[in-house]
Amino acid sequence: MAILKPFEENEEEPCLVAQDLKKRYPAAEKPAIDDLSLSVHAGEIFGLLGPNGAGKTTAISVMTGLLRPDAGAVHICGIDLFKRSKAARKFFGLVPQEIALYPNLTARENLRYFGRLYGLKGKQLKERVAESLSIVGLSDRAHQRIRTFSGGMKRRANLSAGLLHSPRLLFLDEPTVGIDAQSRNMILERLLEMREKGVAMIYTTHYMEEAQTLCSRIAVMDEGRIVAHGSPADLLRGYPECRDLGALFLHLTGKRLRD
Repeated sequence: MAILKPFEENEEEPCLVAQDLKKRYPAAEKPAIDDLSLSVHAGEIFGLLGPNGAGKTTAISVMTGLLRPDAGAVHICGIDLFKRSKAARKFFGLVPQEIALYPNLTARENLRYFGRLYGLKGKQLKERVAESLSIVGLSDRAHQRIRTFSGGMKRRANLSAGLLHSPRLLFLDEPTVGIDAQSRNMILERLLEMREKGVAMIYTTHYMEEAQTLCSRIAVMDEGRIVAHGSPADLLRGYPECRDLGALFLHLTGKRLRD
C-alpha cells in the first residue's frame, strides 16, 4: 500500500522516498516487508508503528542500506541509496535500537571515532563532538567510559552519535525504550527542536503517546505491510470507536501476543 502522493513541479523534494520495498529472509514463510512505500519531507517526523515482528527494524535496515531489498528502491535527498550508497550516507544518521557504542571508550572517544568515519577531522570534528554531547546533556560526562553510564545516558549518547555530521534525515529505532523519565523527556525535546530546524525523521516506538505527540504522520505496519497511514488526527477520525492512538493500534493489529 503506497503512501506516496504526487508532487507538484515546484514542490520540495522529499528527504526520503522508499518505493515498493520487499524483503524475505531465507527459509521465512512470509516476507519481512512487502510492497512498503513511504516518503518523508524536511521538518517532518514520520512514525513507523507496529507490533513485534511487524517489519519495522527490517524496513529501517533496508532504508539505511544495512540490508539489500529483494525489490524496490530508496532515494535519500534524491540519491539512489543502492547505486550511490556512499553519497547517500552523508545525508542521513541512524540511531539504532541497540546501543551502538564501544563500552570501554569514553563518550568523547566514541564520538571522535564515529566522526572520523563520517569524514570529519581537525577543528570541525572537535566542534561537532562538543556540540553533539552538549545537545544531549553529556558535556560533563564526556570523559567517562560508556560502560559506566546509566541506561538513559547510554540512550542519549547513542543519539549524539547519530547527530555528529548534522544529517538532513534521521532514522530512530525506539530511541527512548527502557529509560528514565528525565532522559526520555530530554530526547523528545531535542527531537522537536531538530524538527523545527528542518530535520526529517523516521521514528519507531511502542509508546503510542510519543507517536501521537511527535509525529505529523504515522504508518501502522503488521506482517510486513502498511495497514493504515495518515496523520494521527485523521486516523482517529476514521475510527471514531477508538479514543486514542493506543486503542487504534490494537484495533488494527489485534491483541494477540507477538513476543
